[in-house]
Amino acid sequence: MSDAVTSTNVAQDAPRPDLPRPDLTGQTVGFIGLGLMGKPMARALARCGASLVVSNRSPGPVAELAAEGMIAATSAVAVAGQAEIIILMLTDTPAVESVAAALLPVLRPGHLIVDMSTTAVAATRSLAARVRAVGADWLDAPVSGGTVAADDAVLTIMAGGREASFARALPLFQAMGRRITLVGDSGAGQIAKTANQVIVGLTIGAVAEALALAKAAGADPARVRDAIRGGFAESRILDLHGGRMVTGNFTPGGRVSTQIKDLRQAEELAEQSDIDLPALGLTLELFEMLADQGDGGLDHAALYRLFGR
Repeated sequence: MSDAVTSTNVAQDAPRPDLPRPDLTGQTVGFIGLGLMGKPMARALARCGASLVVSNRSPGPVAELAAEGMIAATSAVAVAGQAEIIILMLTDTPAVESVAAALLPVLRPGHLIVDMSTTAVAATRSLAARVRAVGADWLDAPVSGGTVAADDAVLTIMAGGREASFARALPLFQAMGRRITLVGDSGAGQIAKTANQVIVGLTIGAVAEALALAKAAGADPARVRDAIRGGFAESRILDLHGGRMVTGNFTPGGRVSTQIKDLRQAEELAEQSDIDLPALGLTLELFEMLADQGDGGLDHAALYRLFGR
């Protein structure tokens, strides 16, 4: 079976929460990183019957999930001692590299690391090579959809890695998501996620400016949003994030600080790929301005606050 696969889409054209879920009874899965996204993803696996061995930098989420029947582990090494498939859902590239460094000395053939974080492409390729050198394997499989999709287990999952490892992880992905695509070899999933985050960031900016313009010109932005939905401007961003903008509810589903991290990684990839993306640079500056005024912990829809207070 080839190590490089150009594209394998195993989902329907639109997410279908009603499709059958896999039966993971008898399978033990390690899960490291129990933040806004990680916790509901671990719960989705448990609902399908998997036995979860969980670890997190702060102990609170581990205790919470242990009370629900999951197995608490005190470290990444302890997770690797109990589970062959280990999912990472961490905050940034340095966190992924730190956990990988702890795991590498104890990995053995049969171990599969599935990084579902949003990790830099160059680091992903390097980690995959190092893990394969000890006989284990690495699959990058970042997700999109935010906490709403994580709670409903309808995440979009874009993977990069060997076809055999993708097939091995596929039942786990089907427990957490609905649109699941093997994009290519190592790093290809992270390239797809980077493209996704560029679209998300720029589209949030477009919706924020449009609704701010509507308000400044004397129209109710909530009614303008309702009026334009269903036309060419329709998008999930206009639906969810536009809704947050008009209600002013910026409880984080995806934080401003995370959006900044992802756009910086996109700029880094653009530089490495010798391509100039001016709109990306401007959007990153706007999110950085938002963080500088103290709003870095809010949902990224809070970009509206720069224009439409």
